[in-house]
Amino acid sequence: MLLTAARRVGRALLVVLLVTMGAVVLLSLAPGSAASVILGENATPEAIDALNAELGLDRPLWSQYVHWLGDAVTGDLGESPITHQPVLDAIFERLPVTLELAALGLIVALVIAIGLAVLSATWPGSPLDRAIAALSSVFLSVPAFIAGPVLVYLFALQTGWFPVTGWTRISEDLGENLRGVVLPVIAISLTEIASFHRLLRTDLISTLREDFIGAARAKGMGPSYVMARHALRPSSFSLVTLVGINLGRLIGGTVIVESFFALPGLGQLVIYSITARDIITVQGVVVFIAVVYVVINMIVDLSYGWLDPRVRKAATA
Repeated sequence: MLLTAARRVGRALLVVLLVTMGAVVLLSLAPGSAASVILGENATPEAIDALNAELGLDRPLWSQYVHWLGDAVTGDLGESPITHQPVLDAIFERLPVTLELAALGLIVALVIAIGLAVLSATWPGSPLDRAIAALSSVFLSVPAFIAGPVLVYLFALQTGWFPVTGWTRISEDLGENLRGVVLPVIAISLTEIASFHRLLRTDLISTLREDFIGAARAKGMGPSYVMARHALRPSSFSLVTLVGINLGRLIGGTVIVESFFALPGLGQLVIYSITARDIITVQGVVVFIAVVYVVINMIVDLSYGWLDPRVRKAATA
């Protein structure tokens, strides 16, 4: 058990290391530097070189990375040379926006997808199942950068029901906060609904053919009870894995939605930092997202035993 845990931690650290190294190398290929952004277009080469030396950006790339990594190990992700704000503070300042967006998107997707999957698995091959499958295909073919403008045109510009852009914090006005996230959440959840529905439908149909389901029905248990108590939980392994993966992906992948709706989350921070050649901030955000992703996947692994007692028995055998 301890050896397995050590291997997982080792793999996680290796993933974080490789991801941050990749981010640094890719940013180094872009022209310009943070010093040129700070000083502006009219800055002289001498002034840019002097500021690069002051910021430590004149050192070799590997030296900059090793210095940053040594501080990151102690929890210090550095300070932005552009805003002079500690990177960790900038992350925690914008994290609630991204977390709310990703969590609400997943919750909406799960509720709708589970309901559709249960209906499809209960009557597989029926007209209802085919209609739901067609709707799922439509959702799957509409990415967020297409869904966003369409939703804004229909429900913001035409009806005025929701704001086009902007963000209101929960502490300021809960109603306005929820009103402002409706369209971004829908834009995020459409493709998630389709993928969750298809995966769970397939697993449910397979589980409903198992002998223990037939035994439950033979005891006189109703279809709803059999579905909820005996079929849904053991059919959720793949779904839980996908939810964990997608949550980690959404936390770092809401860049397009946050940019389109002008939401002050991590995605907007990354875009601004890349544009400003702020390597320190990009490194900090990347390592934070990578750690969150790894932790979420470890939690997913631990949840298997709760979903199906057979996993717990196999682990202790």
